[in-house]
Amino acid sequence: MSLSAVRVDGLRIVTANLSHRLLDDISFNIASGEVLGVVGESGSGKTTLGLALLHHCRHGLAFGAGVIRVDGKNLCAESTAGLRRARGRLVCYVPQDPASALNPALRVGTQLAECFESRVRGGNADLLELLAAVKLPPHPEFLDNFPHQLSGGQLQRIAIGMAFANRPRLIVMDEPTTGLDVTTQAHVLDTVRRLCRVHGVAALYVTHDMGVVAAIAQRVAVVYAGRIVEIGPTARVLEDPAHPYTRALVRAVPDLSTGNPVSGIPGQAPEFGADERCCAFAARCALARRACGESVPAMVAVAPAHEVRCLRCEDRETVPAQAPAPVAWSERPPPLLVAQGVRAFYGRHEVLHGVSFSIGAGECVALVGESGSGKTTLARCLAGLHGEVAGAIEFGGEPLPLAAGARSAAARRRIQYIFQNPYQSFNPRRSIGASLATTLAQFERSERVEERRRVLAALDRVALPASIAGRYPRDLSGGQRQRAAIARALITDPDLLICDEITSALDVSVQAVITELLGELQRERGLAMLFVTHNLALVRGITQRLCVMQAGRLVEEGPTEDVMQRPQAAETRRLLRDSPRFAAARSTPAVC
Repeated sequence: MSLSAVRVDGLRIVTANLSHRLLDDISFNIASGEVLGVVGESGSGKTTLGLALLHHCRHGLAFGAGVIRVDGKNLCAESTAGLRRARGRLVCYVPQDPASALNPALRVGTQLAECFESRVRGGNADLLELLAAVKLPPHPEFLDNFPHQLSGGQLQRIAIGMAFANRPRLIVMDEPTTGLDVTTQAHVLDTVRRLCRVHGVAALYVTHDMGVVAAIAQRVAVVYAGRIVEIGPTARVLEDPAHPYTRALVRAVPDLSTGNPVSGIPGQAPEFGADERCCAFAARCALARRACGESVPAMVAVAPAHEVRCLRCEDRETVPAQAPAPVAWSERPPPLLVAQGVRAFYGRHEVLHGVSFSIGAGECVALVGESGSGKTTLARCLAGLHGEVAGAIEFGGEPLPLAAGARSAAARRRIQYIFQNPYQSFNPRRSIGASLATTLAQFERSERVEERRRVLAALDRVALPASIAGRYPRDLSGGQRQRAAIARALITDPDLLICDEITSALDVSVQAVITELLGELQRERGLAMLFVTHNLALVRGITQRLCVMQAGRLVEEGPTEDVMQRPQAAETRRLLRDSPRFAAARSTPAVC
């Protein structure tokens, strides 16, 4: 590695009224060509830290203290005009949702050209070179596309190309692979590694996916309640974590190689960032002692380049009992839902081609495949949400109308759909509590006190505090919104949950809590689930049967363990090959 391109000292982000510290005492450096991974639970301050490196705060927050130097320039001392010049040239940002960062009314070529400091030479020469750098077709025809004509993976690589266009000294990447299938994710990660290495760009990679950080980052910083609690070489931190919180995160990571059940972290993270008086993790820590509640631990070195903020970093807690294994079937349960010859269309274009399969009572079936394979379209057909559909569906032995509007209230209550994007599925003008209560009122009447009790119980089941009921969707983090969406589906006590990528935006600890909850519901209530996902490691730990889709067809189906161990279809083998393996990756330093 070369000299540091980025240095942050004593950074503090506070609320505008100075009542809370969202970030406190943040210090680190990043070398040219290095990727520093930032991991932690939802609400820990990861995105706030990433935005701070552009010297930007979300509404209601302000810089309290600290220095941010990028290539020797102190961004905290820059004027508004100076910051405007630095952003996009000295430091760039790649958002979680690339579609929100692109203008839907402008062609891709126009938006790429805007990113260059000077006008592109010889027409499209620079633009085609940029497309090739991010492994997109270097053809003039591709530049004529609008954003809606590209896949999620293509949009993400466009966003990465825009960030690298002027060879900045620092790139901040905020969950850039969330929601992508494993094959597209592998391409994006390879693109980031190669561009950082070739151009000597420092990168801050914010993610909740420990497997991704093990594969791409040379060093990792673990953030909890607004403070870095551990930082060091990735292989060392993940193989021999010194902080109890890091060890809890590692235990919550599903791994494709082992298939072991994951365990969540008891308790909840603080809502308002860093506590000035004590260790914020003490309330959830099995090693906590009185001194932990009396002062904030200082960062101490436990090995070269490996630091931890803990008074008991030499001790190890007793590992809690492993979460129960998923429900196992000695034989197929009786079918609850049966789909026969389901075909779906977008205008004249047929996207599902006679799909037939079933979900047994109390069975969890995974539906996997790359982006565009038809997973979500099939899920929406089963829920009655896709308009252009043909075929037959039975539920509980009775024919089920293909359109949700034609189904009875009882049928709609028994089948609940959880959307991938929770922000778009909530009314922004209603509080979370009001949205849950509205869902409940669609199917039963209850007194206000009972309604409130049901709402709070539903939030508690997905590890959300009661105060969330009074907040609006805009006030929640992505992970909190997803948990609220799951709570809204569970409040009706359904028989079948259709889960469309519901864990893609969740950190590993909350993901473990949610999967434990779904497993508990399956064991205790016989809840059936269709689990649409690209996370094959998670699939292995919670499902009994696995269905693989490609180009609108089911190409393989069988017991999960059989398909994982002895895949027959070429598509299944490719998905398994491209899936990150946390256990193997964490013991091998990433190369950049």
